[in-house]
Amino acid sequence: MELLSENARKILQERYLIKDAAGRSKETPEELLLRVAKTVAQAEKKYGSQQGVEKWEREFFGMMSNLDFLPNSTTLMNAGTGYGQLSSCFVLPVKDSLSGIFQTLRLAALVQQKGGGTGFNFSELRPSGDHISQSGGQSSGPVSFIRVFDFAAEHIRQGGKRRGANMGILNVDHPDIFEFIRLRTEGKRLKNFNLSVGISDSFMKALEANADWNLINPRTGKSVRMVKSGVLWSELCEQAWLSGNPGLIFLDTINAANPVISIGEIAATNPCGEVPLLPNESCNLGSINLTKFVKTVEAERTELDWKKLGETVEKSIRFLDNVLDINKFPSESISKASLANRKIGLGVMGWAELLIRLGIPYASVDAISLAERLMSFIQEKSLKASSRLGIERGSFPNWEKSVFFPDQPMRNATRTSIAPTGTISILADTSSSVEPLFALAFQRKNVLNGETLQTINPLFLEMLKSERLAEGKILDQVISSGTCTHIKELPGKFRELFRTALEISPEWHLRHQIAFQKFTDNAVSKTVNLPSDSTIGDVDQLYRQAWELGAKGITVFRNEAGDQQLLYRGIKSSGPEFIRCVR
Repeated sequence: MELLSENARKILQERYLIKDAAGRSKETPEELLLRVAKTVAQAEKKYGSQQGVEKWEREFFGMMSNLDFLPNSTTLMNAGTGYGQLSSCFVLPVKDSLSGIFQTLRLAALVQQKGGGTGFNFSELRPSGDHISQSGGQSSGPVSFIRVFDFAAEHIRQGGKRRGANMGILNVDHPDIFEFIRLRTEGKRLKNFNLSVGISDSFMKALEANADWNLINPRTGKSVRMVKSGVLWSELCEQAWLSGNPGLIFLDTINAANPVISIGEIAATNPCGEVPLLPNESCNLGSINLTKFVKTVEAERTELDWKKLGETVEKSIRFLDNVLDINKFPSESISKASLANRKIGLGVMGWAELLIRLGIPYASVDAISLAERLMSFIQEKSLKASSRLGIERGSFPNWEKSVFFPDQPMRNATRTSIAPTGTISILADTSSSVEPLFALAFQRKNVLNGETLQTINPLFLEMLKSERLAEGKILDQVISSGTCTHIKELPGKFRELFRTALEISPEWHLRHQIAFQKFTDNAVSKTVNLPSDSTIGDVDQLYRQAWELGAKGITVFRNEAGDQQLLYRGIKSSGPEFIRCVR
Protein backbone atom coordinates (compact mmCIF):
# COMPACT_ATOMS: atom_id res chain seq x y z
CA MET A 1 0.00 0.00 0.00
CA GLU A 2 1.11 3.56 -0.74
CA LEU A 3 2.74 5.47 2.11
CA LEU A 4 0.19 7.75 3.78
CA SER A 5 0.85 11.28 4.99
CA GLU A 6 0.61 12.18 8.66
CA ASN A 7 -2.59 14.16 8.05
CA ALA A 8 -4.12 11.23 6.16
CA ARG A 9 -3.40 8.91 9.07
CA LYS A 10 -4.93 11.39 11.53
CA ILE A 11 -8.14 11.61 9.50
CA LEU A 12 -8.35 7.86 9.00
CA GLN A 13 -7.92 7.33 12.72
CA GLU A 14 -10.57 9.88 13.64
CA ARG A 15 -13.24 9.19 11.02
CA TYR A 16 -12.76 6.02 9.00
CA LEU A 17 -11.17 3.15 10.91
CA ILE A 18 -13.53 0.88 12.83
CA LYS A 19 -13.11 1.33 16.57
CA ASP A 20 -13.95 -0.68 19.67
CA ALA A 21 -16.07 0.60 22.56
CA ALA A 22 -13.02 2.31 24.07
CA GLY A 23 -12.30 4.21 20.87
CA ARG A 24 -9.29 2.11 19.87
CA SER A 25 -8.84 1.27 16.18
CA LYS A 26 -9.71 -2.30 15.25
CA GLU A 27 -8.24 -2.11 11.76
CA THR A 28 -5.32 -0.63 9.85
CA PRO A 29 -5.68 1.60 6.78
CA GLU A 30 -4.87 -1.41 4.59
CA GLU A 31 -7.54 -3.48 6.34
CA LEU A 32 -10.04 -0.66 5.80
CA LEU A 33 -9.46 -0.79 2.05
CA LEU A 34 -9.63 -4.59 2.08
CA ARG A 35 -12.97 -4.32 3.89
CA VAL A 36 -14.32 -1.93 1.24
CA ALA A 37 -12.98 -3.95 -1.71
CA LYS A 38 -14.35 -7.21 -0.34
CA THR A 39 -17.78 -5.71 0.32
CA VAL A 40 -18.13 -3.97 -3.06
CA ALA A 41 -16.95 -7.08 -4.92
CA GLN A 42 -19.82 -9.09 -3.40
CA ALA A 43 -22.15 -7.50 -5.98
CA GLU A 44 -20.43 -9.65 -8.61
CA LYS A 45 -22.33 -12.68 -7.24
CA LYS A 46 -25.46 -11.40 -8.95
CA TYR A 47 -23.80 -11.54 -12.34
CA GLY A 48 -21.08 -14.20 -12.24
CA SER A 49 -19.09 -16.74 -10.27
CA GLN A 50 -17.18 -16.73 -7.00
CA GLN A 51 -14.01 -16.46 -9.07
CA GLY A 52 -15.37 -13.16 -10.39
CA VAL A 53 -15.87 -11.92 -6.84
CA GLU A 54 -12.27 -12.75 -5.96
CA LYS A 55 -10.91 -11.20 -9.16
CA TRP A 56 -12.71 -7.90 -8.63
CA GLU A 57 -11.85 -7.79 -4.95
CA ARG A 58 -8.18 -7.83 -5.99
CA GLU A 59 -8.76 -5.21 -8.70
CA PHE A 60 -10.69 -2.86 -6.41
CA PHE A 61 -8.19 -3.21 -3.58
CA GLY A 62 -5.30 -2.62 -5.97
CA MET A 63 -6.56 0.69 -7.32
CA MET A 64 -7.54 1.97 -3.86
CA SER A 65 -4.33 0.88 -2.10
CA ASN A 66 -2.27 2.48 -4.87
CA LEU A 67 -4.39 5.63 -4.35
CA ASP A 68 -5.33 5.59 -8.05
CA PHE A 69 -9.01 5.84 -7.09
CA LEU A 70 -10.97 6.40 -3.90
CA PRO A 71 -14.75 6.27 -3.40
CA ASN A 72 -16.69 8.89 -1.46
CA SER A 73 -16.23 9.02 2.29
CA THR A 74 -19.56 7.35 3.08
CA THR A 75 -18.51 4.20 1.22
CA LEU A 76 -15.13 4.16 2.97
CA MET A 77 -16.78 4.63 6.37
CA ASN A 78 -19.71 2.23 6.02
CA ALA A 79 -18.90 -0.58 3.56
CA GLY A 80 -18.71 -3.85 5.44
CA THR A 81 -20.08 -2.39 8.68
CA GLY A 82 -23.57 -2.53 10.16
CA TYR A 83 -24.58 0.76 8.54
CA GLY A 84 -24.55 -0.24 4.88
CA GLN A 85 -25.62 3.18 3.50
CA LEU A 86 -22.89 3.90 0.97
CA SER A 87 -24.34 6.81 -1.01
CA SER A 88 -23.16 10.30 -0.13
CA CYS A 89 -25.58 12.47 -2.11
CA PHE A 90 -29.35 12.75 -1.75
CA VAL A 91 -32.09 15.12 -2.88
CA LEU A 92 -35.34 15.04 -0.91
CA PRO A 93 -38.63 16.69 -1.91
CA VAL A 94 -40.21 19.35 0.35
CA LYS A 95 -43.99 19.41 -0.02
CA ASP A 96 -46.26 22.27 1.02
CA SER A 97 -47.78 20.73 4.13
CA LEU A 98 -46.64 20.45 7.73
CA SER A 99 -46.73 16.66 7.60
CA GLY A 100 -44.77 16.64 4.32
CA ILE A 101 -42.13 19.01 5.65
CA PHE A 102 -41.51 16.97 8.78
CA GLN A 103 -41.57 13.64 6.95
CA THR A 104 -38.75 15.02 4.84
CA LEU A 105 -36.92 16.26 7.93
CA ARG A 106 -37.18 12.81 9.51
CA LEU A 107 -35.79 11.17 6.38
CA ALA A 108 -33.00 13.75 6.16
CA ALA A 109 -32.01 12.92 9.73
CA LEU A 110 -31.74 9.22 8.87
CA VAL A 111 -29.67 10.00 5.77
CA GLN A 112 -27.29 12.29 7.65
CA GLN A 113 -26.98 9.94 10.61
CA LYS A 114 -25.33 7.43 8.27
CA GLY A 115 -23.05 9.87 6.49
CA GLY A 116 -25.13 11.24 3.59
CA GLY A 117 -25.58 14.86 2.56
CA THR A 118 -28.96 16.23 1.53
CA GLY A 119 -30.23 18.81 -0.93
CA PHE A 120 -33.66 20.47 -0.91
CA ASN A 121 -35.59 22.92 -3.04
CA PHE A 122 -38.00 24.78 -0.75
CA SER A 123 -39.83 26.60 -3.56
CA GLU A 124 -43.08 24.62 -3.27
CA LEU A 125 -43.67 26.09 0.20
CA ARG A 126 -46.13 28.96 0.30
CA PRO A 127 -44.60 32.35 1.19
CA SER A 128 -44.47 33.96 4.60
CA GLY A 129 -47.82 35.46 5.60
CA ASP A 130 -49.80 33.36 3.12
CA HIS A 131 -53.18 31.97 4.16
CA ILE A 132 -53.51 28.49 5.71
CA SER A 133 -57.07 27.34 5.12
CA GLN A 134 -57.25 24.52 7.68
CA SER A 135 -56.15 26.61 10.65
CA GLY A 136 -57.07 30.05 9.42
CA GLY A 137 -53.56 31.17 10.29
CA GLN A 138 -50.62 32.39 8.25
CA SER A 139 -47.62 30.53 6.87
CA SER A 140 -44.20 31.24 8.34
CA GLY A 141 -42.62 30.69 4.92
CA PRO A 142 -39.73 28.57 3.61
CA VAL A 143 -36.95 30.46 5.39
CA SER A 144 -38.38 29.55 8.79
CA PHE A 145 -38.33 25.86 7.85
CA ILE A 146 -34.79 26.10 6.49
CA ARG A 147 -33.81 27.26 9.98
CA VAL A 148 -35.60 24.23 11.47
CA PHE A 149 -33.69 21.91 9.11
CA ASP A 150 -30.44 23.67 10.00
CA PHE A 151 -31.10 23.29 13.74
CA ALA A 152 -31.74 19.58 13.29
CA ALA A 153 -28.56 19.10 11.25
CA GLU A 154 -26.57 20.83 13.99
CA HIS A 155 -27.40 17.95 16.30
CA ILE A 156 -26.94 15.08 13.85
CA ARG A 157 -23.41 13.97 13.16
CA GLN A 158 -22.92 12.35 9.75
CA GLY A 159 -22.00 8.73 10.36
CA GLY A 160 -21.52 9.76 13.99
CA LYS A 161 -18.41 11.66 12.90
CA ARG A 162 -19.29 15.07 11.40
CA ARG A 163 -22.20 17.48 11.18
CA GLY A 164 -24.74 17.08 8.42
CA ALA A 165 -24.23 18.90 5.12
CA ASN A 166 -27.14 20.44 3.24
CA MET A 167 -28.01 22.45 0.17
CA GLY A 168 -30.98 24.78 0.38
CA ILE A 169 -32.40 26.16 -2.87
CA LEU A 170 -35.13 28.72 -3.46
CA ASN A 171 -36.19 29.64 -6.98
CA VAL A 172 -35.71 33.20 -8.14
CA ASP A 173 -39.46 33.77 -8.62
CA HIS A 174 -40.47 32.88 -5.04
CA PRO A 175 -41.99 35.79 -3.06
CA ASP A 176 -39.59 35.19 -0.15
CA ILE A 177 -36.46 35.32 -2.33
CA PHE A 178 -35.06 38.48 -0.71
CA GLU A 179 -35.32 37.01 2.78
CA PHE A 180 -33.63 33.84 1.50
CA ILE A 181 -30.78 35.75 -0.14
CA ARG A 182 -30.01 37.51 3.16
CA LEU A 183 -30.07 34.34 5.26
CA ARG A 184 -26.30 34.16 5.68
CA THR A 185 -25.81 37.74 6.82
CA GLU A 186 -28.93 38.69 8.78
CA GLY A 187 -30.08 37.41 12.16
CA LYS A 188 -29.12 33.94 13.34
CA ARG A 189 -26.78 32.53 10.72
CA LEU A 190 -27.02 29.03 9.28
CA LYS A 191 -24.21 26.62 10.17
CA ASN A 192 -25.05 23.55 8.12
CA PHE A 193 -26.42 24.82 4.82
CA ASN A 194 -25.00 25.95 1.53
CA LEU A 195 -27.52 28.20 -0.19
CA SER A 196 -28.22 28.64 -3.89
CA VAL A 197 -30.81 30.53 -5.87
CA GLY A 198 -32.54 28.49 -8.58
CA ILE A 199 -32.06 30.64 -11.67
CA SER A 200 -34.10 30.29 -14.88
CA ASP A 201 -33.18 31.38 -18.39
CA SER A 202 -36.23 33.65 -18.38
CA PHE A 203 -34.87 35.55 -15.38
CA MET A 204 -31.46 36.00 -17.00
CA LYS A 205 -33.13 37.33 -20.13
CA ALA A 206 -35.22 39.73 -18.03
CA LEU A 207 -32.00 40.85 -16.36
CA GLU A 208 -30.36 41.48 -19.72
CA ALA A 209 -33.36 43.60 -20.72
CA ASN A 210 -33.50 45.35 -17.32
CA ALA A 211 -37.14 44.25 -17.16
CA ASP A 212 -39.52 43.77 -14.26
CA TRP A 213 -39.76 40.32 -12.71
CA ASN A 214 -42.81 38.57 -11.29
CA LEU A 215 -42.67 36.90 -7.87
CA ILE A 216 -45.20 34.07 -7.88
CA ASN A 217 -47.04 32.37 -5.02
CA PRO A 218 -46.40 28.64 -5.58
CA ARG A 219 -49.73 27.76 -3.89
CA THR A 220 -51.84 29.77 -6.35
CA GLY A 221 -49.50 30.14 -9.32
CA LYS A 222 -50.33 33.86 -9.38
CA SER A 223 -48.02 36.87 -9.24
CA VAL A 224 -48.00 38.61 -5.85
CA ARG A 225 -45.77 41.51 -6.85
CA MET A 226 -43.26 42.71 -9.39
CA VAL A 227 -39.68 43.74 -8.69
CA LYS A 228 -36.89 45.12 -10.79
CA SER A 229 -34.78 42.17 -11.98
CA GLY A 230 -31.68 44.31 -11.58
CA VAL A 231 -32.52 45.13 -7.95
CA LEU A 232 -32.96 41.45 -7.08
CA TRP A 233 -29.71 40.57 -8.89
CA SER A 234 -27.76 43.33 -7.16
CA GLU A 235 -28.93 42.09 -3.77
CA LEU A 236 -27.93 38.56 -4.68
CA CYS A 237 -24.43 39.60 -5.80
CA GLU A 238 -23.88 41.75 -2.73
CA GLN A 239 -24.77 38.95 -0.33
CA ALA A 240 -22.50 36.51 -2.21
CA TRP A 241 -19.72 39.11 -1.97
CA LEU A 242 -20.29 39.42 1.77
CA SER A 243 -20.49 35.75 2.70
CA GLY A 244 -20.01 33.47 -0.31
CA ASN A 245 -23.75 32.68 -0.27
CA PRO A 246 -25.94 32.30 -2.15
CA GLY A 247 -24.48 30.56 -5.15
CA LEU A 248 -26.47 30.01 -8.31
CA ILE A 249 -28.02 26.85 -9.76
CA PHE A 250 -28.97 27.22 -13.44
CA LEU A 251 -32.02 24.99 -13.60
CA ASP A 252 -32.73 25.24 -17.33
CA THR A 253 -29.12 24.38 -18.17
CA ILE A 254 -29.32 21.38 -15.85
CA ASN A 255 -32.56 20.10 -17.36
CA ALA A 256 -31.33 20.56 -20.92
CA ALA A 257 -28.82 17.80 -20.05
CA ASN A 258 -31.26 15.70 -17.99
CA PRO A 259 -31.10 12.19 -19.55
CA VAL A 260 -34.54 11.23 -18.18
CA ILE A 261 -36.37 14.52 -18.65
CA SER A 262 -39.58 12.65 -19.54
CA ILE A 263 -39.76 11.44 -15.94
CA GLY A 264 -39.45 14.87 -14.37
CA GLU A 265 -37.47 18.08 -14.06
CA ILE A 266 -34.54 18.43 -11.69
CA ALA A 267 -34.94 21.20 -9.10
CA ALA A 268 -32.13 20.54 -6.61
CA THR A 269 -28.60 19.26 -6.15
CA ASN A 270 -26.56 17.61 -3.42
CA PRO A 271 -24.81 19.85 -0.83
CA CYS A 272 -21.87 20.90 -3.02
CA GLY A 273 -23.76 21.16 -6.28
CA GLU A 274 -21.97 18.50 -8.33
CA VAL A 275 -24.95 16.11 -8.58
CA PRO A 276 -28.34 17.42 -9.78
CA LEU A 277 -30.92 14.82 -8.78
CA LEU A 278 -34.63 14.11 -9.09
CA PRO A 279 -36.66 13.90 -5.86
CA ASN A 280 -35.57 10.96 -3.66
CA GLU A 281 -32.62 10.08 -5.88
CA SER A 282 -29.17 9.37 -4.46
CA CYS A 283 -25.78 9.08 -6.11
CA ASN A 284 -22.50 7.26 -5.45
CA LEU A 285 -19.29 9.16 -6.11
CA GLY A 286 -15.64 8.30 -6.55
CA SER A 287 -12.57 10.14 -7.84
CA ILE A 288 -9.47 9.25 -9.80
CA ASN A 289 -6.17 10.61 -8.48
CA LEU A 290 -4.64 12.14 -11.60
CA THR A 291 -1.15 12.40 -10.12
CA LYS A 292 -0.88 8.61 -10.42
CA PHE A 293 -1.16 8.73 -14.21
CA VAL A 294 2.01 10.63 -15.09
CA LYS A 295 4.84 8.76 -16.83
CA THR A 296 8.31 9.81 -17.91
CA VAL A 297 8.82 9.25 -21.64
CA GLU A 298 12.24 10.83 -22.07
CA ALA A 299 14.98 12.13 -19.81
CA GLU A 300 12.86 14.81 -18.12
CA ARG A 301 9.68 14.87 -20.22
CA THR A 302 6.44 13.64 -18.69
CA GLU A 303 3.02 12.94 -20.12
CA LEU A 304 -0.27 11.36 -19.15
CA ASP A 305 -0.51 7.58 -19.12
CA TRP A 306 -3.72 7.40 -21.14
CA LYS A 307 -3.78 3.60 -21.27
CA LYS A 308 -3.63 3.19 -17.49
CA LEU A 309 -6.15 6.01 -17.05
CA GLY A 310 -8.63 4.34 -19.41
CA GLU A 311 -8.31 1.02 -17.59
CA THR A 312 -8.86 2.73 -14.23
CA VAL A 313 -11.96 4.56 -15.50
CA GLU A 314 -13.47 1.24 -16.57
CA LYS A 315 -12.76 -0.42 -13.20
CA SER A 316 -14.06 2.64 -11.33
CA ILE A 317 -17.38 2.61 -13.22
CA ARG A 318 -17.81 -1.07 -12.33
CA PHE A 319 -16.96 -0.32 -8.69
CA LEU A 320 -19.55 2.47 -8.45
CA ASP A 321 -22.23 0.40 -10.18
CA ASN A 322 -21.54 -2.44 -7.72
CA VAL A 323 -22.06 -0.03 -4.83
CA LEU A 324 -25.65 0.49 -5.99
CA ASP A 325 -26.33 -3.25 -5.72
CA ILE A 326 -24.99 -3.64 -2.16
CA ASN A 327 -26.28 -0.31 -0.88
CA LYS A 328 -28.80 -0.16 1.97
CA PHE A 329 -31.06 2.79 1.26
CA PRO A 330 -32.71 4.69 4.14
CA SER A 331 -36.23 4.39 2.66
CA GLU A 332 -38.17 2.52 0.01
CA SER A 333 -38.83 5.76 -1.90
CA ILE A 334 -35.10 6.50 -2.10
CA SER A 335 -34.30 2.92 -3.09
CA LYS A 336 -36.90 2.96 -5.86
CA ALA A 337 -35.81 6.32 -7.31
CA SER A 338 -32.09 5.57 -7.07
CA LEU A 339 -32.23 2.13 -8.66
CA ALA A 340 -34.56 3.32 -11.42
CA ASN A 341 -31.80 5.48 -12.91
CA ARG A 342 -28.66 4.03 -11.26
CA LYS A 343 -26.81 7.37 -11.29
CA ILE A 344 -23.11 7.38 -10.43
CA GLY A 345 -20.49 10.11 -10.51
CA LEU A 346 -16.84 9.45 -11.34
CA GLY A 347 -14.62 12.50 -11.02
CA VAL A 348 -11.01 13.53 -10.51
CA MET A 349 -8.67 14.98 -7.92
CA GLY A 350 -5.06 16.14 -8.16
CA TRP A 351 -5.67 18.28 -11.26
CA ALA A 352 -3.46 21.16 -10.07
CA GLU A 353 -0.60 18.82 -9.18
CA LEU A 354 -0.94 16.99 -12.50
CA LEU A 355 -0.48 20.28 -14.34
CA ILE A 356 2.62 21.09 -12.27
CA ARG A 357 4.15 17.69 -13.00
CA LEU A 358 3.51 18.27 -16.71
CA GLY A 359 5.03 21.76 -16.52
CA ILE A 360 1.76 23.53 -17.42
CA PRO A 361 0.65 26.66 -15.49
CA TYR A 362 -2.96 26.55 -14.22
CA ALA A 363 -3.68 29.98 -15.70
CA SER A 364 -2.92 29.05 -19.29
CA VAL A 365 -4.61 28.08 -22.54
CA ASP A 366 -2.62 24.83 -22.50
CA ALA A 367 -4.22 23.90 -19.16
CA ILE A 368 -7.73 24.55 -20.51
CA SER A 369 -6.98 22.53 -23.63
CA LEU A 370 -5.72 19.59 -21.56
CA ALA A 371 -8.75 19.83 -19.24
CA GLU A 372 -11.09 19.41 -22.21
CA ARG A 373 -9.04 16.56 -23.68
CA LEU A 374 -8.77 14.78 -20.33
CA MET A 375 -12.44 15.02 -19.36
CA SER A 376 -13.56 14.14 -22.89
CA PHE A 377 -11.44 10.99 -22.61
CA ILE A 378 -12.89 10.10 -19.19
CA GLN A 379 -16.42 10.75 -20.43
CA GLU A 380 -15.89 8.56 -23.50
CA LYS A 381 -14.38 5.69 -21.48
CA SER A 382 -17.06 5.90 -18.79
CA LEU A 383 -19.82 5.88 -21.40
CA LYS A 384 -18.37 2.78 -23.05
CA ALA A 385 -17.86 1.06 -19.69
CA SER A 386 -21.45 1.73 -18.63
CA SER A 387 -22.74 0.63 -22.03
CA ARG A 388 -20.86 -2.67 -21.72
CA LEU A 389 -22.31 -3.15 -18.26
CA GLY A 390 -25.73 -2.43 -19.76
CA ILE A 391 -25.23 -5.31 -22.18
CA GLU A 392 -23.78 -7.56 -19.47
CA ARG A 393 -26.16 -6.74 -16.60
CA GLY A 394 -29.08 -4.90 -18.17
CA SER A 395 -29.71 -1.19 -18.68
CA PHE A 396 -31.13 0.98 -15.87
CA PRO A 397 -34.92 0.43 -15.47
CA ASN A 398 -35.88 3.85 -16.87
CA TRP A 399 -33.70 3.31 -19.95
CA GLU A 400 -36.69 3.17 -22.31
CA LYS A 401 -37.69 6.66 -21.09
CA SER A 402 -34.17 8.05 -21.53
CA VAL A 403 -32.14 9.72 -24.25
CA PHE A 404 -30.21 6.45 -24.76
CA PHE A 405 -33.22 4.44 -25.95
CA PRO A 406 -33.38 2.57 -28.29
CA ASP A 407 -29.88 2.53 -29.76
CA GLN A 408 -27.47 2.52 -26.82
CA PRO A 409 -27.61 0.10 -23.86
CA MET A 410 -26.65 1.96 -20.68
CA ARG A 411 -26.28 0.78 -17.12
CA ASN A 412 -26.16 4.24 -15.52
CA ALA A 413 -28.19 7.32 -16.47
CA THR A 414 -25.22 9.51 -15.47
CA ARG A 415 -21.62 8.44 -15.01
CA THR A 416 -19.36 11.45 -14.30
CA SER A 417 -19.35 14.24 -11.73
CA ILE A 418 -16.62 16.54 -10.38
CA ALA A 419 -16.91 16.45 -6.58
CA PRO A 420 -14.86 18.68 -4.23
CA THR A 421 -12.94 15.66 -2.77
CA GLY A 422 -12.22 17.68 0.36
CA THR A 423 -11.32 14.72 2.58
CA ILE A 424 -10.38 11.95 0.18
CA SER A 425 -7.82 14.25 -1.49
CA ILE A 426 -6.12 14.54 1.91
CA LEU A 427 -6.10 10.75 2.15
CA ALA A 428 -4.51 10.62 -1.33
CA ASP A 429 -2.12 13.46 -0.38
CA THR A 430 -2.98 15.51 -3.45
CA SER A 431 -4.77 18.70 -4.45
CA SER A 432 -8.54 18.74 -4.27
CA SER A 433 -10.74 18.19 -7.31
CA VAL A 434 -10.01 20.56 -10.23
CA GLU A 435 -9.07 23.44 -7.94
CA PRO A 436 -5.70 25.19 -8.12
CA LEU A 437 -3.43 24.80 -5.10
CA PHE A 438 -5.00 26.82 -2.29
CA ALA A 439 -1.57 27.59 -0.84
CA LEU A 440 1.87 25.99 -0.62
CA ALA A 441 1.66 26.07 3.16
CA PHE A 442 -1.67 26.41 4.91
CA GLN A 443 -3.80 25.55 7.90
CA ARG A 444 -7.10 23.67 7.99
CA LYS A 445 -8.93 25.00 11.02
CA ASN A 446 -11.76 23.46 13.01
CA VAL A 447 -11.39 19.93 11.66
CA LEU A 448 -11.24 16.67 13.64
CA ASN A 449 -13.06 18.04 16.69
CA GLY A 450 -11.57 21.51 16.46
CA GLU A 451 -8.00 20.52 15.63
CA THR A 452 -5.92 22.53 13.16
CA LEU A 453 -3.99 20.60 10.52
CA GLN A 454 -0.87 22.18 9.04
CA THR A 455 0.23 21.30 5.54
CA ILE A 456 3.10 22.17 3.23
CA ASN A 457 2.71 20.94 -0.32
CA PRO A 458 4.91 17.84 -0.81
CA LEU A 459 5.22 18.40 -4.57
CA PHE A 460 6.59 21.89 -3.94
CA LEU A 461 9.20 20.45 -1.58
CA GLU A 462 10.05 17.71 -4.07
CA MET A 463 10.58 20.16 -6.90
CA LEU A 464 12.55 22.55 -4.71
CA LYS A 465 14.95 19.73 -3.97
CA SER A 466 15.18 18.59 -7.60
CA GLU A 467 16.07 22.16 -8.60
CA ARG A 468 18.50 22.42 -5.67
CA LEU A 469 16.57 25.39 -4.30
CA ALA A 470 15.69 24.01 -0.85
CA GLU A 471 17.36 26.79 1.11
CA GLY A 472 16.16 27.66 4.59
CA LYS A 473 15.44 31.27 3.63
CA ILE A 474 13.13 30.25 0.78
CA LEU A 475 11.29 27.70 2.89
CA ASP A 476 10.83 30.16 5.73
CA GLN A 477 9.18 32.66 3.40
CA VAL A 478 6.88 30.05 1.89
CA ILE A 479 5.87 28.63 5.25
CA SER A 480 5.07 32.10 6.54
CA SER A 481 3.11 33.40 3.53
CA GLY A 482 1.89 30.23 1.83
CA THR A 483 3.06 31.45 -1.58
CA CYS A 484 6.26 31.71 -3.60
CA THR A 485 5.50 34.20 -6.38
CA HIS A 486 7.19 37.00 -4.43
CA ILE A 487 10.46 35.10 -3.93
CA LYS A 488 12.90 36.46 -6.49
CA GLU A 489 15.45 33.70 -5.86
CA LEU A 490 13.11 31.25 -7.58
CA PRO A 491 13.05 30.99 -11.41
CA GLY A 492 10.12 32.70 -13.11
CA LYS A 493 8.69 29.48 -14.58
CA PHE A 494 8.84 27.81 -11.17
CA ARG A 495 6.88 30.68 -9.60
CA GLU A 496 4.34 30.56 -12.44
CA LEU A 497 3.74 26.82 -11.97
CA PHE A 498 3.12 27.24 -8.26
CA ARG A 499 0.70 30.16 -8.41
CA THR A 500 -2.02 29.59 -5.80
CA ALA A 501 -5.77 30.09 -5.91
CA LEU A 502 -5.82 33.76 -4.94
CA GLU A 503 -2.95 34.56 -7.33
CA ILE A 504 -4.95 33.22 -10.28
CA SER A 505 -7.56 35.53 -11.76
CA PRO A 506 -11.21 34.48 -11.24
CA GLU A 507 -11.69 34.23 -15.00
CA TRP A 508 -9.22 31.32 -15.15
CA HIS A 509 -11.07 29.59 -12.30
CA LEU A 510 -14.30 29.83 -14.29
CA ARG A 511 -12.64 28.71 -17.53
CA HIS A 512 -11.45 25.52 -15.83
CA GLN A 513 -14.94 24.86 -14.49
CA ILE A 514 -16.47 25.30 -17.94
CA ALA A 515 -13.81 23.10 -19.59
CA PHE A 516 -14.62 20.20 -17.27
CA GLN A 517 -18.38 20.82 -17.41
CA LYS A 518 -18.40 20.40 -21.21
CA PHE A 519 -17.65 16.70 -20.73
CA THR A 520 -19.31 15.93 -17.39
CA ASP A 521 -22.73 14.27 -17.18
CA ASN A 522 -23.67 15.72 -13.81
CA ALA A 523 -22.03 18.96 -12.69
CA VAL A 524 -18.77 20.46 -11.43
CA SER A 525 -18.29 21.55 -7.83
CA LYS A 526 -15.86 24.46 -8.07
CA THR A 527 -15.21 27.49 -5.90
CA VAL A 528 -14.13 30.63 -7.72
CA ASN A 529 -11.74 32.18 -5.23
CA LEU A 530 -11.73 35.96 -5.05
CA PRO A 531 -9.13 38.17 -3.35
CA SER A 532 -10.37 40.20 -0.40
CA ASP A 533 -10.32 43.44 -2.43
CA SER A 534 -12.71 42.09 -5.08
CA THR A 535 -15.86 44.09 -5.69
CA ILE A 536 -19.56 43.31 -5.95
CA GLY A 537 -19.15 44.11 -9.65
CA ASP A 538 -16.66 41.25 -9.95
CA VAL A 539 -19.28 38.86 -8.56
CA ASP A 540 -21.88 40.28 -10.96
CA GLN A 541 -19.60 39.69 -13.94
CA LEU A 542 -18.67 36.14 -12.93
CA TYR A 543 -22.27 35.12 -12.28
CA ARG A 544 -23.37 36.43 -15.69
CA GLN A 545 -20.45 34.75 -17.46
CA ALA A 546 -21.17 31.42 -15.78
CA TRP A 547 -24.69 31.39 -17.23
CA GLU A 548 -23.54 32.54 -20.67
CA LEU A 549 -20.81 29.87 -20.84
CA GLY A 550 -23.08 26.98 -19.84
CA ALA A 551 -22.16 26.30 -16.22
CA LYS A 552 -24.76 24.36 -14.24
CA GLY A 553 -24.02 26.41 -11.16
CA ILE A 554 -21.44 28.71 -9.62
CA THR A 555 -20.08 29.50 -6.18
CA VAL A 556 -17.67 32.30 -5.29
CA PHE A 557 -15.79 32.94 -2.08
CA ARG A 558 -13.96 36.16 -1.27
CA ASN A 559 -10.93 35.59 0.92
CA GLU A 560 -11.58 36.28 4.62
CA ALA A 561 -15.27 37.04 3.95
CA GLY A 562 -18.02 35.63 6.13
CA ASP A 563 -17.55 33.18 8.99
CA GLN A 564 -17.25 29.84 7.18
CA GLN A 565 -13.61 29.89 6.05
CA LEU A 566 -11.70 26.71 6.87
CA LEU A 567 -8.43 27.17 4.97
CA TYR A 568 -5.88 29.87 5.78
CA ARG A 569 -2.74 30.65 3.82
CA GLY A 570 0.60 30.38 5.58
CA ILE A 571 1.64 28.84 8.86
CA LYS A 572 2.41 31.89 10.93
CA SER A 573 3.32 30.04 14.11
CA SER A 574 5.67 27.51 12.50
CA GLY A 575 8.57 26.81 14.78
CA PRO A 576 11.91 25.10 14.15
CA GLU A 577 10.42 21.69 14.91
CA PHE A 578 7.80 22.02 12.17
CA ILE A 579 10.29 23.42 9.64
CA ARG A 580 12.66 20.53 10.24
CA CYS A 581 9.77 18.13 9.71
CA VAL A 582 8.69 19.52 6.33
CA ARG A 583 12.23 19.76 5.01
